[in-house]
Amino acid sequence: MFRRRQKSEDAVEQLADDAISADETADDVEGSAESENETELDPADKVGLPPAPRPDGPWDHSELENPEEGRVDLGGLLVPGVEGMELRVEVAGDAIVAATLVLGNSAIQLQAFAAPKSEGIWGEVREEIANGITSQGGLIEEEEGELGWHLRAQVPVQLPDGTQGVQLVRFVGCDGPRWFLRGVISGQAAVQPEMAGILEQVFRQTVVVRGDSPMAPRDPIVLKLPEDAQMVADGGGAAAASGENRYGALDPFARGPEITEVR
Repeated sequence: MFRRRQKSEDAVEQLADDAISADETADDVEGSAESENETELDPADKVGLPPAPRPDGPWDHSELENPEEGRVDLGGLLVPGVEGMELRVEVAGDAIVAATLVLGNSAIQLQAFAAPKSEGIWGEVREEIANGITSQGGLIEEEEGELGWHLRAQVPVQLPDGTQGVQLVRFVGCDGPRWFLRGVISGQAAVQPEMAGILEQVFRQTVVVRGDSPMAPRDPIVLKLPEDAQMVADGGGAAAASGENRYGALDPFARGPEITEVR
């Protein structure tokens, strides 16, 4: 079942989107600072770290024998099916750019981006997200867990009644071959670690289909609706109890285009 909504923006969405779409200004500033401590630095010698190994996923399409098996085909992402889940997609103009799997009162947003062939960008993106949130008065804690380094954030948001509050989210990420996958965990799974296991497995078992077309680093990998998707009119159903707060590029609790999967 699909339900289309009109895209809106808020402070949390802007922070995450700015981190992904940022240009190379930060690199230029960093290079200037380093030049003060080094007499001469050849730009050709400044090579980024390669992506870390991914023995448990997320996977590249070329790494699995049957990548579509047990997964919903969204084109640029193959998302694992979970019993009782709702899978919603974010539409930006004519393109689908993100998907969120909602399970009970928890959710994980998934969005893939192009990345350099031999250089990971999660460390850089993580720092940009953290700086953006703290500059808005939010709190950030960087941790290393089952999914590697991630951010646990308290993000300032405006509540439906107009008052100010905070939204608790976790930003996770993974560098792959010529792609970067970002996940944003919200709801109970962001507050109670014991609730996050299934969503962490969803992140690990997601398959990225980068394709061979030339793409600039940080360009979003466009998604598509499954062939058997059914669109329905706006206005169906109330949002989950956590409210309509948005984060990253998609609010998983907003009623957007969605697929209801029971497996």
